[in-house]
Amino acid sequence: MTDVNLPVILFAAFIAAGSPGPATLAIAGTSMSSGRRSGLALASGVTTGSFMWSIAAAFGLGAVMSANVWVFEVVRYIGAAYLMWLAVKSARAAWMGNKITTKPLPKTTPRRAYAKGLALHLTNPKAVLFFGALYAIGIPPGTAPSALITVIAAVGVQSLLMFHLYALIFSSAPMTAAYTRAKRGFEGFFALAFGAIAIKVLTTRVG
Repeated sequence: MTDVNLPVILFAAFIAAGSPGPATLAIAGTSMSSGRRSGLALASGVTTGSFMWSIAAAFGLGAVMSANVWVFEVVRYIGAAYLMWLAVKSARAAWMGNKITTKPLPKTTPRRAYAKGLALHLTNPKAVLFFGALYAIGIPPGTAPSALITVIAAVGVQSLLMFHLYALIFSSAPMTAAYTRAKRGFEGFFALAFGAIAIKVLTTRVG
């Protein structure tokens, strides 16, 4: 892979996936509240979205969206609205607190969790900007398709391992017990975090 610095690209992707954001928050919240199976399903949805943005950026969609700002704006507003909805949902759960109810609260099914993760990442402007910048800066023009495929696969596998590791960690017994004891605090944190990210997305400007 001439002129393609794969270690640098993977390090940048590692930092992006490890930094607090809507994907990691959603994986943590779902894994603690709905269990390991749903957490892993949501992580799979996020990973699928990551692969899709990576492939799109490799074939120039990131540049197209940067050139046509209105496309990015549509994605940005949809993503912000979805994040705000998650913030409101978490705030309502925090307001209800840890009260015992006679009817168990429904848990997220793996299918719905997967769809949630996919929608979250496809409407995440951070993902659009990251993959667009990653391929624009880290991969020179004229790079062979085989090299592009190698980069896409390497970044995708790394993301898959990291997101699914989050699901395993936050669905562990100690984390689940902590969530049960401090549900209101966790949900309040998620509400503030999702709301803050939504506001940041709305105030982001391109160019």
